[in-house]
Amino acid sequence: MKLGRLNHVGVATPSIEKSIAFYRDVMGAEVIREPFDLPAQGVKVCFVDTPNSQIELIEPLGEASPIHGFLAKNPAGGQHHLCYEVPDIHAAKAWFEGTGAKVLGEPRIGAHGTPIFFVHPKDMGGVLTEIMETPKAGH
Repeated sequence: MKLGRLNHVGVATPSIEKSIAFYRDVMGAEVIREPFDLPAQGVKVCFVDTPNSQIELIEPLGEASPIHGFLAKNPAGGQHHLCYEVPDIHAAKAWFEGTGAKVLGEPRIGAHGTPIFFVHPKDMGGVLTEIMETPKAGH
């Protein structure tokens, strides 16, 4: 397993609209993608492009959302996870499991339309980590 490109930093927010205004007006973001619902994950998502990565703004779609619990502990929001790319999601999952790391669920389709899974923070230096298959051309 080799560390891949940092694809994005996930930031939980109680309001994507307010976060968009912050990244546009305070941080000077020029490319902010259209927000969209990702019901399978229980979140609304919006990507903010940076010169070398993206910020993924994540807002809960309801009380059942995993982000709802995060915001209960962090009402203003904050960094939720880091996401790294890998060439083969299944090989990466097998590698992490082989190290004894706790993989949270089976690979599923993430916000970029490619397979993802998460690794528990206790096995990742205290950081919830998303592992994402590198998007193919055209995504």
